[in-house]
Amino acid sequence: MKKITQLLREKKTLVSDGAWGTMLQAKGLKTGECPELWNITHRVEVLSIAKAYINAGSDMIGTNSFGGNKFRLEHYGLTEKQFELNKAAAEISKEAAGNRIVLGSIGPSGKMLLMGDITEEELYETYKVQAIALQEGGADAACIETFSAIDEAVIAIKAVKENSELEIISTFTFEKTVDNEFKTMMGVSVASFVEAVIEAGAGIIGTNCGNGFDTMVGIVKEMRIVNSDIPIIVQANAGLPTIKENKLYYPESPGFVAGVVPKLVEAGVNIIGGCCGTTPEHIEEIKTVVERLQS
Repeated sequence: MKKITQLLREKKTLVSDGAWGTMLQAKGLKTGECPELWNITHRVEVLSIAKAYINAGSDMIGTNSFGGNKFRLEHYGLTEKQFELNKAAAEISKEAAGNRIVLGSIGPSGKMLLMGDITEEELYETYKVQAIALQEGGADAACIETFSAIDEAVIAIKAVKENSELEIISTFTFEKTVDNEFKTMMGVSVASFVEAVIEAGAGIIGTNCGNGFDTMVGIVKEMRIVNSDIPIIVQANAGLPTIKENKLYYPESPGFVAGVVPKLVEAGVNIIGGCCGTTPEHIEEIKTVVERLQS
């Protein structure tokens, strides 16, 4: 299997992909529909998103499997299709990626261990199924993303590590508090996150969602204070959304994002991509700046 860490030795900065959820919505996914089911029912549309990111210059792309755990799928009555939907997600992205990296997207369960909503064993089992299915479908790495609680992230990392050969990425979503500190909605600090997920086995760490590109610079700097060596990935939103004409509007244009890329690289980022609201056009601009910085 291809290793991102090997690629980083060849190229200092890599480019990942952008949003999947908002791109699926642009393709017609309606509120209340299961995004992962589209891997079977709307394969052509999902493949077109993956291809668009590859054509934009992504060195790696994700999979349409963010909500592919048992507990999110049960909302749609699709728990029995968990393996099938995750495997199909990886197969689609693999078809588009060719010889580029496929990141198997693994999102949080939506349950809370702290509240007794779920057991550790149940969490482990669902992430185990996801990891095996994503690897079988052709994924090279698992991107355990948009987490906010250390206990759940550590279980997900353990399940991937013990049941697959996937390279492990762990990203949390941070918000700035009234005290001007970055913490997750569960109160996890940047330093606590870095130490916990590295100890659990993550080989790449980072942050995604919840913030625009400029805000991510400060989060990365805090990560680098804790660890100066581990590869860091940032996948930011295209700014914080507002509602215009009954639609979500993301304010950060591809040109704006391109202007932030040098600051992210200077702060210590190794992989740059996008999250909610970003498009292939954003990725194309990021790629152009990255290539210029490396020339």
